[in-house]
Amino acid sequence: HVHQSMSNSSTSVVANARPEGPKTEEEKDLDFANYFHSYGFLYHQKDMLQDRARMDAYRMAILNNADNFKDKVVLDVGTGSGVLAIWAAQAGARRVYAIEATSMATNARRLAAANGMQDVVVVLEGYMEQLNIPEKVDIIISEWMGYFLLRESMLDPVLGARDKYLKPGGALYPSHAQLLLAPLCSQLYSQRLSEYEEEVYSWARFGEYMRAQNQIDIGVLDPVWDKEQHDYLMNTAHWCQLHADEVIGDAVSIFEFEVGAATIEDVSTIRSSFSARIHVAAELNAFGGWFDCQFKGSSASPAALPVELSTAPPSETHWGQQVFMVHPPEAVESGDLLEGAILCTRQKQNHRLLHLQVTFKITRLDGTATDERTIKYKID
Repeated sequence: HVHQSMSNSSTSVVANARPEGPKTEEEKDLDFANYFHSYGFLYHQKDMLQDRARMDAYRMAILNNADNFKDKVVLDVGTGSGVLAIWAAQAGARRVYAIEATSMATNARRLAAANGMQDVVVVLEGYMEQLNIPEKVDIIISEWMGYFLLRESMLDPVLGARDKYLKPGGALYPSHAQLLLAPLCSQLYSQRLSEYEEEVYSWARFGEYMRAQNQIDIGVLDPVWDKEQHDYLMNTAHWCQLHADEVIGDAVSIFEFEVGAATIEDVSTIRSSFSARIHVAAELNAFGGWFDCQFKGSSASPAALPVELSTAPPSETHWGQQVFMVHPPEAVESGDLLEGAILCTRQKQNHRLLHLQVTFKITRLDGTATDERTIKYKID
């Protein structure tokens, strides 16, 4: 999959790291309930296993580079059903340590045995940060990417495992990642706006009912209801499978990194400026966000056949794309310059979820510019 220009952006990072894994049993239970619980069900695993782009990228990255895996020790962080670990074993790995935080570990053992790899694949159940494996590894494989690349914070245990277990010159699969943002004229905008207006209308009718039936005036709560619905429908990111023609300008990289060099601080808080040229006359009513990853191996052990996994539209993956509404919209013309900055941070109540702040203005071809706007979103 090919995405549009990734030029004209600059990125810096700000420290705001998360401690390595939940510390107490209470924290562990809460994290498990909020996040890991669903990964223990096959229905969730099936959702990922039937994602053809995802599966093709990992399968080709591992099996088409079997020379990189032959006789090597591999660590699979977050193995799920164990498929990546089995591929690594099929590629000739001497030993594969497959780490899984949920009871899906039992199914991963079953699957490894059913595919004749029980003597190579060692499945360990628990948090990566709290387990010990008996040797250093040559390669770490992991499917850690979440919505908008960084939602779920699953990269944290991968980086921790890298620092603790990866041999010098060892490789990470994937090795590189980019987070992209693009201006949209999205079909989803009118749907969400209509839903918001309907919710405001239905609350007004409900207020009439409460007065007539229960002699209670709830009008004082009108602004609360309005804000609640607006925050969810217009200021929360929405999963979407975008069509290519909904992208109306350059897709620009707002954050890119090498997994072998990144720190938890790097991925915890991101500040980035961006500049994107508008391609068509349209209504700018949203921003779209997605990611690309590459499997290049390491400088000491480069992949002979590098692979790219792109979630850019119109590719269809279980990640989809994230859509951030611009309300009210802005009229744009071909050639207009969209400039701005983003701030992406982790939510304090749940570090696996994100806040995104986008500040932007549009400069017309005649040199005039719109007022600068700032919109704050949640990625839940």
